[in-house]
Amino acid sequence: MTPSTARRRRTAAGYGVVLLGLLLVGAVYAVITGSGSPASAAAPNAAQQAQIANGKTIFEQNCATCHGFAAQGQTGIAPSLIGVGAAAVDFQVSTGRMPAKQPGAENPRKPPVLDTAQDHAVAAYIESLGGGPTIPTAAQVSTKGADLALGQSLFIANCAQCHNFSGAGGALTDGKYAPPLTQSTPTQIYEAMLTGPEAMPVFNDTTVTPGQKRDVIAYVTGERSVANPGGASLGRVGPVTEGLVTFLGLLLFMVLAALWITAKKAKAHE
Repeated sequence: MTPSTARRRRTAAGYGVVLLGLLLVGAVYAVITGSGSPASAAAPNAAQQAQIANGKTIFEQNCATCHGFAAQGQTGIAPSLIGVGAAAVDFQVSTGRMPAKQPGAENPRKPPVLDTAQDHAVAAYIESLGGGPTIPTAAQVSTKGADLALGQSLFIANCAQCHNFSGAGGALTDGKYAPPLTQSTPTQIYEAMLTGPEAMPVFNDTTVTPGQKRDVIAYVTGERSVANPGGASLGRVGPVTEGLVTFLGLLLFMVLAALWITAKKAKAHE
């Protein structure tokens, strides 16, 4: 064997080792992510296809005017929905914020226009366009065994600045506001943390784990049934409002007392 032949064989062997390494890395990645399994690569079944088709029809009737017929969005009117996921759609539709009455405006919570089946159909259609966070399951939002103390700490650290320590909501800058959480379902609270609607930041599963999200949900929903030992809660919006109401009440009492004393002296003078 000549030296040149040996060098060529060593070079070919090196390329072969690199190729084998790449194939092994790809196989391991496919196993970890599940992309190599037939189930993950399978197309939607007939029921899912029917739901997606129904969702597309509902979307075109109720949402396409603002978001575009391909959900691509329109500048200055409505954002693109490609990639936002089913969870974002379910949150906006189930809380009645969408379909919006006025494009471009901040939409408050109101009775939903679409029922649950229609809501999930539109969510499935949007998810089929670009993936994104899915609607959480009942097990994901279950508060069974949740840590209320940890949920309170997480809520105060991440949410109370806007939503108030009890979830009563509050004003934000630029005329915006953080809505009260008194009517929010566990699913809607989870979806809000997962998708970050309006001015709210996104708390993904790395920032706040699924277990911690359940702890937060347990705290928020548990606060609704906590008694008010001091009497009327005044909406639980904090000591500033309570102090203002007390001040105005005392001021009114002093004005009425002054009027009564003045009227009494006037009668005595006559």
